[in-house]
Amino acid sequence: MLKMLHERVVSVRDASRVLTALDVDPVAACMVAARIEEFGVESHALGGRLWTHGDPTESLCFAGVNLIPLLGTSSDMRYFAGRAVRSPRACSSLVGSADLVLPMWSELESTWGPARELRAEQPLMALADPPTIPPHPGVRPAQLRDLEQYLPAAIDMFTAEVGVDPCAADGGRSYRRRVASTVVAGRAYVLFDGPTVAFKAEVGALSARVGQIQGVWVRPDLRGHGLGAAGTAAVADAVLRSGRIASLYVNSFNTPARRAYERIGFRQVGTFATVMLA
Repeated sequence: MLKMLHERVVSVRDASRVLTALDVDPVAACMVAARIEEFGVESHALGGRLWTHGDPTESLCFAGVNLIPLLGTSSDMRYFAGRAVRSPRACSSLVGSADLVLPMWSELESTWGPARELRAEQPLMALADPPTIPPHPGVRPAQLRDLEQYLPAAIDMFTAEVGVDPCAADGGRSYRRRVASTVVAGRAYVLFDGPTVAFKAEVGALSARVGQIQGVWVRPDLRGHGLGAAGTAAVADAVLRSGRIASLYVNSFNTPARRAYERIGFRQVGTFATVMLA
């Protein structure tokens, strides 16, 4: 077991300094920065804990449903890995900048592995200027009245992307609440083709500077005709009109999606990695 040196709790007095540090790379830090901006740094509100190996402006890791290393050296990643294995595992995945996630996973794999799936190269892309293709005019924020039609598309996307049925644990009640909360927050976008959903996507994280798009889905019989690109352009345009950078990350092997995002104007600004745990 690693000896825990310089361990301390990230406290309220650190919040502004932490946000300043995360703002150095706002696209990579969006998922956690959004939560800190909304809830602060205390774990009971944040939905996870913030770990540091001394100075939270230099080493930082979020431990919640996802384990997200944010700042630090290889020594810090060893420290965070040691801290993670001290308690029963609470996270379902590691995600974040590949140069932090992969060294941390190398320390954790002997205890937590093997991974259910390792996605070691996921281009992190950003768009700061208007889309270079026309946004689809029919894409709009979803409403609660759309939930029954929206939910099957969300379930299909989640199952295909993560490889797990989100309804398996409790019949879908918790996942339904999660999707409904995204809709109520105005961060779910939809395009209907008659009574059925043709396209959907969410802004999964929304910080002061960045909106991270996720869950892009096109009905299978409509794929290959540019709808995904036009729909994503519409969501990106909504993020940009809010005064934020639009971002997303994509699997390196998903060549059609990468080409579609490039047509919209997204450019790679970093590389993420995701370790899905068994």
